[in-house]
Amino acid sequence: MSGDLQLTARLVRTGFTLDVDLSLPARGVSVLFGPSGSGKTSCLRVLAGLEPQAQGVVRVDGEVWQDSARRVMRPVHQRALGYVFQEASLFEHLSVRENLLFGFQRTPPAQRRHAWDHGLELLGIAHLLARRPLELSGGERQRVAIARALATSPRVLLMDEPLAAIDAARKSEILPWLEQLHAQLDIPVVYVTHSSDELARLADHVVLLGEGRALCSGPVMDLMTRLDLPLARGDAAAALIEARAVGHSPADALSELAFEGGRLLLPQAGSAALPHGTPVRVRIQARDVSLSLHAPEHSSVLNVIGARVVDVVDDAPGQVLVGLHLGDGARPVRLLSRISQLSARRLGIEPGQPVFAQIKGVAIVR
Repeated sequence: MSGDLQLTARLVRTGFTLDVDLSLPARGVSVLFGPSGSGKTSCLRVLAGLEPQAQGVVRVDGEVWQDSARRVMRPVHQRALGYVFQEASLFEHLSVRENLLFGFQRTPPAQRRHAWDHGLELLGIAHLLARRPLELSGGERQRVAIARALATSPRVLLMDEPLAAIDAARKSEILPWLEQLHAQLDIPVVYVTHSSDELARLADHVVLLGEGRALCSGPVMDLMTRLDLPLARGDAAAALIEARAVGHSPADALSELAFEGGRLLLPQAGSAALPHGTPVRVRIQARDVSLSLHAPEHSSVLNVIGARVVDVVDDAPGQVLVGLHLGDGARPVRLLSRISQLSARRLGIEPGQPVFAQIKGVAIVR
């Protein structure tokens, strides 16, 4: 599709070769995920034009920024992109307002799609305009850095591990603002991380990288539960489910969520009830899903859903991961269960088998 972000690149360095061919959605957050040294930042640098030795093609919304075969190489300053680094890199002698205006004023008027204050409401920084960077917390600095990138009216926003340099408290401060990017920006966001939590909360699309190559690429809901991929292995294995709020019991402090494969009850103690119809993304850890051949009659587990076994693979020593389908629709919802090999043998777990998934923990991540 012409509106997609296309990256075909080959970059050879001593001891490392980047060789990728990617097509990313025209909007939403595409996460480049993988361990250190897998090529995530190199992909961003090629997109930005910071690797002139890279061979390949960069195309944004049908517009060619680079094509080695045709000797097309648009310089960095002519690529309409915003780049957010691990460090905010703000001008310390300028106020927040002046930092935002700096990027805006260096964008040719004909290319300005938004006003300089486009990111103020989106990132909640209007009250910070008069402050200098040294007066800001780490999370506030990164929000200002993102707003400054947006002030340039970019065609694509590149974010290279923007939470890596701040502590856990500041990450909690900034993540809710980042979660809004996928819905409120009409441009593609390419986000680099090796954090599974950031992946679950932010990604719409994911590219799994390893040793300079793309192992797979697709919607995050699909790739998180593919048992042939490292995303679905180990203690962090989990499924993501898109649901909607359909009810709330104040007496029990429980909210009810509906999704394609059934319904879930979610504790809401100490927080306001979700308005009816509110879309949410929930994460269910594989370790929090046990299996039964019969519907339990007396159990403290609130969420028990009928499911069908799709696939089974060995995981850690003595453990197996079981892939499940919930619902009977054309596109059933995937769930993972991590159980012991002994339990799998005792229950006779095999593909095609009907089971009951007992879900002991559900967490809203977006």
